[in-house]
Amino acid sequence: MPDEKLARAIRSKTRRDMLHILKKRGPTTVHYFAEKLNITESSSSKHLKLLYDLGFLDFEERPPEKLYFLKFKEIGDLFKVYDRIVEKMKKM
Repeated sequence: MPDEKLARAIRSKTRRDMLHILKKRGPTTVHYFAEKLNITESSSSKHLKLLYDLGFLDFEERPPEKLYFLKFKEIGDLFKVYDRIVEKMKKM
């Protein structure tokens, strides 16, 4: 059911933004996402855990933090297209 996992991942703008950041920046911490997206670290962590559980991310332990990174580089491009389509649909 990869299509259901993808649908769940892109349902949230915050998760799409996280994937854009990872595509552009590379491995990133929970703290960075929280600061950049103006959300709590707890919220950031929950979104990242879901993306990890769905199979889109992996992480590397670098005490005291984890660095999250994309498993599939193409995912960032997919979300750019998704966002453009959503914007065009809003104008209809």
